[in-house]
Amino acid sequence: MMSTGGLITRSAALLPAVEKPPVTTPRDPAREAAERELSKPLYHQDDPGLLQRALDRFWEWVGNLFDHASGATPGGTLGLVAIAALVVLAVAALWWRLGSPRRTATTAAGVFDGALRSAADHRTAADAHAAAGRWTEAVQERMRAVVRSLEERTVLDPRPGRTADEAAAEAAASLPDHAEALRTAARTFDDVTYGARPATAEMYAHLRTLDLTLTHAKPLLTGPRS
Repeated sequence: MMSTGGLITRSAALLPAVEKPPVTTPRDPAREAAERELSKPLYHQDDPGLLQRALDRFWEWVGNLFDHASGATPGGTLGLVAIAALVVLAVAALWWRLGSPRRTATTAAGVFDGALRSAADHRTAADAHAAAGRWTEAVQERMRAVVRSLEERTVLDPRPGRTADEAAAEAAASLPDHAEALRTAARTFDDVTYGARPATAEMYAHLRTLDLTLTHAKPLLTGPRS
């Protein structure tokens, strides 16, 4: 015969098991736990870098700007592309015509960059460069010939470090009829020397003509310089 205790134990085993209530976590601690988990480097190994994210934002901004502009432009996207192409062509034409806009007065140095040479020596060097198609060097040497010739004729006092602009301004006081041509020559010299503007055969021809003209020009008598 089974004891009372054994009967109770066996009866309890035959009863259906009572389900345990699910474990729940409050919302805020759960969110914080998820954020801590997702912040681990393991989950961000393939994320784009800071630069890539910045570029993505930039191109997204450009795309939005392009969409708004194309919507406001006659012809839509095709019209906007046509306008952009015209702007690029205009800028390229100005760049080709005017050269690189990097010339500033603070970058200008003296006309002469080496040992003292005569005007005849500079003319010979200029013609040699021109014959070889080296127009930048030809323009530079011809401008040096102009300034040296004016010094040799005492139109200008020899002065080391004189810039092309200064030489043109000082010479114009004695040669007023050639003031504009002198300023143009100085500007050309500075543009090709300091502004990286490509020199041309036409530039050299103008400087050569000025040089030959000035050799026969009679300066005004302005009296002794102080």
